[in-house]
Amino acid sequence: MPKRYWWVILTYIIMQLSGALFILIFKPIIPEYILEASIYYSIFSFTIGLIIVLILMKPDMKMAQTRSSLFTVDIVLWSILGVIMAYVAQAVAVTIETNIFGMEPGSENTQGIMNITRTIPLFAIIPAIIAPILEEVIFRKIIFGSLYKRTNFFVAALLSAFIFGIIHEGLEHILIYASMGFVFAFLYVKTKKILVPIIVHMALNSISVIVQFSLTPEDIEKIQQQWNQVQMILIGG
Repeated sequence: MPKRYWWVILTYIIMQLSGALFILIFKPIIPEYILEASIYYSIFSFTIGLIIVLILMKPDMKMAQTRSSLFTVDIVLWSILGVIMAYVAQAVAVTIETNIFGMEPGSENTQGIMNITRTIPLFAIIPAIIAPILEEVIFRKIIFGSLYKRTNFFVAALLSAFIFGIIHEGLEHILIYASMGFVFAFLYVKTKKILVPIIVHMALNSISVIVQFSLTPEDIEKIQQQWNQVQMILIGG
């Protein structure tokens, strides 16, 4: 693995941990404003982290421009197909989790992001834009790509998706994250462009933010009940 990849991973780790350090330092100083301050700091740290990562990955971006044969229309078509594939994979994973493992649908990670976004809407740029770029570069380009050179697609996608899920929500919804990771990895291998899974990841997160931001908790609960009824009909339960 090139040295710059390790610097990218280190940048991501520091970016993630710095938020907790910020709260630890400033909570005694501004306890009544610590929530808002920590959110704005997250926006700042993610933005700086993205800039550093893009600078470190500049050699890869130059190589990608010369090696890929995909045209713009192909990127658009693969991105649309990728969104459809991701939703199908997610639906299958949710169905398995709820009907076989008896797990409650919904993600604490997603709900936490939405609560923060409702407090400060500017925070939406992180899940919609910044996080997908960082995560696809790290989990698909670096981790999956490095494993794929030494193993096969299944092993590389499984391990990278497992790490992806652990960082986001532990083992609780690992099947959902694994299914998404497989789709993103497939798109990356098929198109040989990290831009495609980045676009798909951005689209999924943006749609989720827009939909949940525009709905009340009651609306979300009603939609979940309707989804449960559809599942019962489909599986004959």
